[in-house]
Amino acid sequence: MKRHLTAVSILMFVVTTGCTDSTETPFETPDPSLAKVPSVSISTYATGLDNPRGLVFGPDGTLYVAEGGTGGSESTIGECEQVVAPIGPYTAGRTGRISRIDGNGARTTVVDGLPSSQTTPALGSLVSGVADVEFVDGTLYALLAGAGCSHGVPDVPNGVIRVNGDGSWNVVADLSAFQSAHPVAHPEEEDFEPDGTWYDMVAVRGDLFAVEPNHGEVDRIGTDGTISRVVDVSAEFGHVVPTSIAYHGTFYLSNLTEFPLVPGDAEIFHLAPSGKIANTFGHLTGVVGVAFDARGRLYALEMTACPTDAPCDPTPFSGAVVRVDPDGATRTIASGLMFPTAMTFGPDGALYVSAFGLGGPPGSGEIERIAISG
Repeated sequence: MKRHLTAVSILMFVVTTGCTDSTETPFETPDPSLAKVPSVSISTYATGLDNPRGLVFGPDGTLYVAEGGTGGSESTIGECEQVVAPIGPYTAGRTGRISRIDGNGARTTVVDGLPSSQTTPALGSLVSGVADVEFVDGTLYALLAGAGCSHGVPDVPNGVIRVNGDGSWNVVADLSAFQSAHPVAHPEEEDFEPDGTWYDMVAVRGDLFAVEPNHGEVDRIGTDGTISRVVDVSAEFGHVVPTSIAYHGTFYLSNLTEFPLVPGDAEIFHLAPSGKIANTFGHLTGVVGVAFDARGRLYALEMTACPTDAPCDPTPFSGAVVRVDPDGATRTIASGLMFPTAMTFGPDGALYVSAFGLGGPPGSGEIERIAISG
């Protein structure tokens, strides 16, 4: 029997935008270079991170990384609804942070003291906190996944925060309240997360679009705090665990699937501007990241590529980066990654991947740089 999966388990096991109404994939003209065998060089770009997740290059050209933190011991048992065992009840602390990584790989703190929560020891005391970071008009925004009363943080909801120039921050959008007031059609009942466990977001035309895997939804967040539903993934597909979102003329949404992971069951959904899922690219496994390079080529990040054709749970050093060709064929670009959680392309054309992103001891997180040519 399949085990149902919260977004916490993802983190730790480990549309109306003014764009065209076209539902065609941007892969209209095949790139001849896709037939060539790429040359790949992998190096460690930064170390000493705590559960690194989403990452983005800022206007200053440096890399900004969301770090889940190291959790804590604060509890809200008796104060509010808790997540059921063995995932909950959560405990929490203020150990989440956002870091800046310079061109030499040196880390400095942009903001710290952000909510960070952890599961029970029975599930490995696995941590969630700051899930992703994005810039809008030069201002840094972050997506919180480890906050809310059900995660042991009664005074800060899960949501989007704005980071100020002096290192202070404030909540812009309360996603905990929005999910409570706007339930999806088919929420995951066996391990329901009252505050959600947000995973990824992307900035498009001044708005932020965030993905929540446990409920199964994509929401639009304005910098003025307005929130609206883009698509209820659960209404059409049930609990497929959507994870990452990217924009390339239209939206692309990946999913992880339930555990154990079945090789080839994960997909990348192509979303029309209306929010309808128009077509998919499949034959992937455990996808937690989607990105396009400067030439419009699509890449998927697999947290675990099962070692055999049999179903598997997350397996150390089995993460992979896969390129999806215009005809839907997949090609492994890099493999052997240790629990990768997110990726982005840098201004140098290289791919930057958060690794050791879940389950490791404090300071074990890394950013890997993957240079691809050919």
